[in-house]
Amino acid sequence: MAKAYDHLFKLLLIGDSGMRKTCLIICFAEDSFNNTYISTIGIDFKICTVDIGRKKIKLQIWDTAGQEGFKTITTAYYRGAMGIILVYDITDEKSFENIQNWMKSIKENASAGVERLLLGNKCDMEAKRKVQKEQVIKLAREHGIRFFETSAKSSTNVDEAFSSLAWDILLKSGGQRSGNSHSFPRPPPPPPD
Repeated sequence: MAKAYDHLFKLLLIGDSGMRKTCLIICFAEDSFNNTYISTIGIDFKICTVDIGRKKIKLQIWDTAGQEGFKTITTAYYRGAMGIILVYDITDEKSFENIQNWMKSIKENASAGVERLLLGNKCDMEAKRKVQKEQVIKLAREHGIRFFETSAKSSTNVDEAFSSLAWDILLKSGGQRSGNSHSFPRPPPPPPD
């Protein structure tokens, strides 16, 4: 029996507790939003298939607990991840400051060359913004990674963020060689200097 997909990519979402990582995954995988917040205990995952270029990509999206008590469990899942999404809350400056700690954790625990994406969630709450875009652009440039601001509640940029990471992994793996017909457009390059 033939596989129903061309590639399988393991993605991991990390960040402090309360960043609505689970909501982002549900928004992307199920196109829905649940306003009831339940903290992830340990680790959970969703699977969905997307069309990127002319390829069917099966995404295994792992949702990690942000609490310190689960750190030993969650860092074990870094290995084998092809992409890691670092999530902070644009209304919570401490969550953005902690991104440096999460970057360090990736360096210590993930495979070399893993694709990374910086994601500022809750952009629907602009009036409560505490993290300025200039800070994020600076950090993204320092680490050579893309960033998106998203809202799981309004679905803003959620598909674009996940598809951008999938594209980058596909290109890195050499899986996209020809054609330009695709369901998700090629994401823009990182912000200019």
